[in-house]
Amino acid sequence: MTKQFDVIVIGGGPGGYIAAIRAAQLGFNTACIDEWKNEKGGPAPGGTCTNVGCIPSKALLQSSEHFEQAGKHFADHGIQVSGLALDLPKMLGRKDTVVKQNNDGILYLFKKNKISFFHGRGSFVKASDAGHDIQVTGATEEIISGKHIVVATGSNARALPGTPFDEENILSNDGALRIPAVPKKLGVIGAGVIGLEMGSVWRRLGTEVTILEGLPTFLGAVDEQIAKESKKAFDRQGLKIELGVKVGEIKNAKKGVSIAYTNAKGEAQTLDVDKLIISIGRTANTIGLNTEAVGLKLDERGMVVVDDHCKTNLPNVWAIGDVVRGPMLAHKAEEEGVAVAERIAGQHTHVNFNTVPWVIYTSPEIAWVGQTEQQLKAEGRAYKSGTFPFLANGRARALGDTTGMVKMLADAVTDEILGVHIVGPVASELIAECVMAMEFKASSEDIARICHAHPSLSEATKEAALAVDKRTLNF
Repeated sequence: MTKQFDVIVIGGGPGGYIAAIRAAQLGFNTACIDEWKNEKGGPAPGGTCTNVGCIPSKALLQSSEHFEQAGKHFADHGIQVSGLALDLPKMLGRKDTVVKQNNDGILYLFKKNKISFFHGRGSFVKASDAGHDIQVTGATEEIISGKHIVVATGSNARALPGTPFDEENILSNDGALRIPAVPKKLGVIGAGVIGLEMGSVWRRLGTEVTILEGLPTFLGAVDEQIAKESKKAFDRQGLKIELGVKVGEIKNAKKGVSIAYTNAKGEAQTLDVDKLIISIGRTANTIGLNTEAVGLKLDERGMVVVDDHCKTNLPNVWAIGDVVRGPMLAHKAEEEGVAVAERIAGQHTHVNFNTVPWVIYTSPEIAWVGQTEQQLKAEGRAYKSGTFPFLANGRARALGDTTGMVKMLADAVTDEILGVHIVGPVASELIAECVMAMEFKASSEDIARICHAHPSLSEATKEAALAVDKRTLNF
């Protein structure tokens, strides 16, 4: 007899597993299907984020930062280090342990919330009286039926045409996380989040890194002033970034990779590297979902078409996360997962894309929320701007990390905060205050008049708010 569920979630990444948990909390009989496998073939829920994305990259970023600090900066603190050596297998092993802890944590949450977990690939079979039949293909095969279906199948790394990933020399984010030995030379195509983060990891460990970016500007989606400050920091670190390039033929051989390209001046160049990371974006993961069997509508990019409430063209079929429109961010997927579960329960909820924070976990970190200065100029909106450098922040001086600034943009008339942009230490944490402020439509004066602990990096946010009114106290 076919097992019946109120809600079936296809995909156990950040959007999927969170949707399943919230649905279960709301009293629905819930199932989640996920096909990720660990090295032993067992279940490894958490999707790209947990297995080959957010979590392992942050583990390596932290480890490589410690290595660089010990080798280059501990002496400034009166700490002498001799015989510094890198144990890369142990570093990679620690990363794998962190991943497994997160996998196991999700499996525990499924059990705690009485969610039925199916290890395998989920695909549509047909519409039924109970909703939709879903095929589970894995160690065992079975068909289950759900009244509501939530598609949360995530995304895959985009390959360059004619240059498939072999995860040996031509690497996606997956292969970039498990290079077995520190390469002498590493090439990266794409100066986005993945390219900068992975480039930073291997540069810190001793690799000569060159990043090739097709766009003429660095981090075009970031506030221009913040992007320029970030580029200066990366240049000082020795991360070579070439902008406005046009990549040509890529030759993959046993000894390495050769990339032919034209630089911004139109000059023909060749880059020879041991490994090449390609980070030019991601594509929706709908292959194998069998959408045609039920008529689930996809757009020209293979994404599931949804409305503002994550409803598809099919009754009681929803889609969230990387597989639909909007930013491909784990926390955006989580918010959509919660929202869909609550909508199924008849509740009214929303996800505000304008207050979804963005973070690049390099050093310095880059984080932002809301509109950039160039966006405000383009739409002709009158605004005020305030900046405060970490160079003038006492806690940043004590940390020995004074790179960067906080920048706040507010409406010229109402003073409502329109955007906050940070480059500097722990920007990923500092941005949360600004997200909350914008959700409550706070003014810059609201943050300026809130007491911030001293000494703290958060004081830079307060000072940037004061700067909007041209009354900073420490700069």
